[in-house]
Amino acid sequence: MGNELFGAVDALLEQVAQDDLPGPSERKRLREAAGLSQAQIAAALGARREAVGNWEAGRTEPRPPKRAAYARLLEGLAARFPAPGATAPAPDAAPASFADTGADTTPEPEPEPDPDPDPEPKPAAAEARPAATPSATRPSTSRRPAAKKATSRPAATPAAFDERFANGPLGVLDGDGSLYCVGGLLLDCPARTIPALVDWTLSEAQLGAARLHPSGKDSDPLIVLTAAAAERLDLPLELEDRRGLRLAEDHKVVKQLARAKWQLTKRGFGPWARIYRPAQGGRRQCVQLAVLPWGALDARSWGSTDQLEPADIARVLGTYAARVITPRGSTAVSGLEAMTALRPPTRAVKDESNGNWVSGPVPGSLTEAVDPAPAEAPDEHPVVAALHPRGHQRTAAEVLDEEAYEWIRDPELLTDAECDRAFAVGIDVNTAFLAAANRLVVGLSAPVHVKAPTFDKKTPGSWLVDLSGIEPDPRLPNPFTPHGTRPEGPAWYATPTVAYAQELIDTYRLPTQIRPLEAWVRTESGPYLDPWYKRISEAYKATMADLGVTSDLPEADFLAAMDQHKATDPALAAVLSAIKSTVKGGIGKLRERPKSIRHKFGERWPALERPTWRPDIRAAVISAARVNMHRKVLKTALATQQGPAPTGNLMLDQDVLLPIALLSDCAVYLADGPGPLDFLPHTADGRPAPGSFRLGVSPGMVKHEGTQDLLWAVQMLDEGHNPARHIKGTDAALDGE
Repeated sequence: MGNELFGAVDALLEQVAQDDLPGPSERKRLREAAGLSQAQIAAALGARREAVGNWEAGRTEPRPPKRAAYARLLEGLAARFPAPGATAPAPDAAPASFADTGADTTPEPEPEPDPDPDPEPKPAAAEARPAATPSATRPSTSRRPAAKKATSRPAATPAAFDERFANGPLGVLDGDGSLYCVGGLLLDCPARTIPALVDWTLSEAQLGAARLHPSGKDSDPLIVLTAAAAERLDLPLELEDRRGLRLAEDHKVVKQLARAKWQLTKRGFGPWARIYRPAQGGRRQCVQLAVLPWGALDARSWGSTDQLEPADIARVLGTYAARVITPRGSTAVSGLEAMTALRPPTRAVKDESNGNWVSGPVPGSLTEAVDPAPAEAPDEHPVVAALHPRGHQRTAAEVLDEEAYEWIRDPELLTDAECDRAFAVGIDVNTAFLAAANRLVVGLSAPVHVKAPTFDKKTPGSWLVDLSGIEPDPRLPNPFTPHGTRPEGPAWYATPTVAYAQELIDTYRLPTQIRPLEAWVRTESGPYLDPWYKRISEAYKATMADLGVTSDLPEADFLAAMDQHKATDPALAAVLSAIKSTVKGGIGKLRERPKSIRHKFGERWPALERPTWRPDIRAAVISAARVNMHRKVLKTALATQQGPAPTGNLMLDQDVLLPIALLSDCAVYLADGPGPLDFLPHTADGRPAPGSFRLGVSPGMVKHEGTQDLLWAVQMLDEGHNPARHIKGTDAALDGE
């Protein structure tokens, strides 16, 4: 009875506490008077540090049950630290005015150079931003959505709270002027024209994100426009220019921007528009817009995100922004921008001779655009056009062909034991290109030509060498070609491929040697992609964990969780899809091809002018991913071999476990049961066999891709089709896999 009475009293106290909070400024005064940090308050209340900051700024209010606990804390602090000359703190009125920020890119093409670079180098402390100014129209207010809020969960946010970007990295604007931000925050945006929207965003919205590297730039605010918002701002729901994907230069919105002294990047006003003014005094003034009805969110990367409610779109994009980067265009563009954000090319350094700050290179970064070696360049590149006429088919001895696997086994090589199995089971390597980038040493400088070099696996570059003397078991793909067939003579290979050839020679005592005829090597090198790998792998694992798939799950539980993880939370499933697309697209952007219909063979195109146009790095990543796949295939086979490992050759026992097809990061095996546990080898104590494929969530580990019956797989092989492409029942290419 006593517990019930106390419980009833506590409930009454909690009710009373709903309106018993001092004003925002008094909350901050009490905390500071007690010498407490926002983080300490947050930890005591089980809240986020950002939430406490919002309570003290008056942007949001605590909700039960944290509200009652917060009220009790403030009451105790008020008793100890009364306000000077007052008996009770008076509640504050309106929230403080909002701050601002500063812009870059477009849909599918490569990122443009920053439109408003800082005019002078400066120390990499805090990037200057314009001071907050009152709104030229009516003041904005913040509120919490009622019914709509039920569909929105808070997105992940960085640990460090930055007051300049108190409302998060982005907002989704709807037709009634509601701007949906991360964490369920809702702002009232009074703007009814694009120039007014840009002004309001920079002066009041407090949107943006802090830089990812001390020498980098803060992310500019992103405003996502729904179809209703586009109409409100006088934008058409469909672009007439379907090829260029941009508004006509005589459109009234473009004219409005020009009259207001705002500028657009060279690609104009398209699905991803960047609107800016040149930087003044180091202050950036730039806003990026994503126009949903114009296809800003590609379904291949984002699924049906653009069909969600605005609050849920904000959640999806906000989570991606917090874990990867504020979207800057397609996921491919964002992937490339993340590389630069994590390793910017330059930093401010002090000139000791005069004490001035000047621009200097960041160690370990790509600091300037360099031309590739002829073998590394695509056909239309000037260095190739100078050597070969248009239409010339370059041979393996003239062009570097490092691509992912597309291989099937000759059906005549299926064994009787394999034909007795009932199922074809596909396994897929998690973010294979990302795993390949981990600790990968790549070139940072221009290529240097060397004749008859001695191969060094620590030197990144491209090597002309004959690897045809290494012949694997005919039931295995050749590790040196994308199609898995034996090379016919000297060919160009990236360092990881040649290093794997040397590994096979040394491990299995093969009777051949590595003797390159020539090479293009990089004298400066380093693990350029390591920060990119770490950030995106953490984003991938964190999102998988949110979907119920964690690294500590036993194999059977992992497979069960993977069977339904996408249905757990469709919004987070969209984030996961975007993260995976970011990896593949970002690597692909390292060899951006010309996109303009006006491009002429042999002429330069814009992508060549950026430091991150590096086809040699793309080749190295894909090379590493392909040899990683072959290494796993070979180790898995050897784990099922009864006799000793081969010596002097790569011939395997008749009944070892071998794939029937490979497609990039997917391998298909024949098995007695329908799942990976029915064929993947394990040790006597139940652990995965060393070096073999291993089930799990981390990059480089594998998951179940799909299962079909044996007859289906054999028919695919007989018809020359790749079972790995269709093992899920759909075309893997259409699914973005």
